[in-house]
Amino acid sequence: MRPSILRRLFRSVVSATALGVLLTTPVTATAAASAAPAGTSASAADTLHQVTGFGSNPGNLQMFAYTPSTAPAGAPLVVALHGCTQSANAYHANSGWPKFADAWGFDVVYPQTTSANNALSCFSWFDAAKDTRGRGEAASIVQMVEYAQRTYGSDGRRVYVTGLSAGGGMTANLLAAYPDVFAGGSVASGLPAQCATTQAAASGCQTGPQKLSPAQWGDKVRASYPGYTGPWPRVAIWQGTSDYTVYPANATALRDQWTDVWGIGQTPDGTSTLPGNTTRTVYDDASGKPAVETYSMSGMGHGLAVDPGVGASQCGSTAAYFLDTVCSTYYTGVFWGLDRDAPGGGDGLPAPTGLRVTGVTADSASLSWSPVAEAASYVVHRDGTKVASPTGTSFTDSGLSPGVSYRYTVAAVGSSGAVGATAPAVTATTTGGSTVRCFTASNYAHVTAGRARTSGGYVYAHGSGQNMGLYNVFVTHTLKESPAGYFVIADSGCQAGSSLKSL
Repeated sequence: MRPSILRRLFRSVVSATALGVLLTTPVTATAAASAAPAGTSASAADTLHQVTGFGSNPGNLQMFAYTPSTAPAGAPLVVALHGCTQSANAYHANSGWPKFADAWGFDVVYPQTTSANNALSCFSWFDAAKDTRGRGEAASIVQMVEYAQRTYGSDGRRVYVTGLSAGGGMTANLLAAYPDVFAGGSVASGLPAQCATTQAAASGCQTGPQKLSPAQWGDKVRASYPGYTGPWPRVAIWQGTSDYTVYPANATALRDQWTDVWGIGQTPDGTSTLPGNTTRTVYDDASGKPAVETYSMSGMGHGLAVDPGVGASQCGSTAAYFLDTVCSTYYTGVFWGLDRDAPGGGDGLPAPTGLRVTGVTADSASLSWSPVAEAASYVVHRDGTKVASPTGTSFTDSGLSPGVSYRYTVAAVGSSGAVGATAPAVTATTTGGSTVRCFTASNYAHVTAGRARTSGGYVYAHGSGQNMGLYNVFVTHTLKESPAGYFVIADSGCQAGSSLKSL
């Protein structure tokens, strides 16, 4: 009997006994469904179910789990934290995580807090007695991870945590306190690690954290687990530019905090545009692999970005604090590499090696890579979207915009049509730096998009160094870019080679 079938049978038994009671209306991977009556063939492993007895639980949290039968032993584990006034059930139903857990084969644990802990059912990201190493809610969540490793066989090297709002604040604290547990994190509309240590200080963080240097923000992480030297988690940061609950300054502080921890500075290594008016900015580690990524959704308010639909990169459903822009869950999963071990695995095909950019023009980028034995073809993605399926080991992508950075990945495709592991991404920047581009946005948005930097509470344009005024969402400027990466203030008018963009 195959290991995956054994694991599936094992999970059915465990889910009906040791894992606790099923929710009254569990949510399946595709839609809300009624619980199957006892004795039917439906497996509790494929529903959201509550787990009891996972540990001493010092933080008085509840544990829910989604353990799809497609997840083999040794699968990755994702811990997903809801926002205030939400529940594990709501987060599971609307965030899109079950879709990719099914497709890519991993388990999801949803910690849940209640009004017994906080009047608004918020995770206590502002309380040092609850959000630090070995204490309170943080310790309870790590006990859930340990339970998953014992019970589901989760791979301890591939444990990730994500959260929205207060859940995002707790996510940042978990990454800081337990970098030995979590390989990566994703903070959506959240706060930097240890921004506040009392409830009274929490509102000050939400409306704009104190102006600390990147090193000071980084010190808050380093102090959370003294003596730890790495490796550090890879961190994705999601923020709407019109969020007036958790202000965009928090995304910049998070960026400063984690790039400093990684020792890579705050100068982007690439930017790209995603659906939903989303700008992705990438900060690579010393090996050229993305360590920190920021995602700025123009005009989005407070919530988790979702993109309802059946497309490969779409997910979720709209509800309170689940906002229709872009599927943050898909891009977060790709950033973590969860898509590389999808069931079928391209007939076991490894990731192509030697992926490199061989040439660029103003409107094209050429790639090449080493052949993979037994590959029938390859699939090329640009910024997460499939653009080609060549049979050879090279490809030229045309019709691009001048002076723009694009990120490419390549995977081999087996004779069955299954896609194998994905090669680490490379970035190609088209020529044509003399082409003028114009961007109109708030100072916060300019900083988040990598067009400007902050210092002493003020914003300065990259390249020219011009002072753009105070660092907030209420000051708006038009920046002209020419050549690529060099910005000047052009509020009186900007003659662009392409259309004016409001970001």
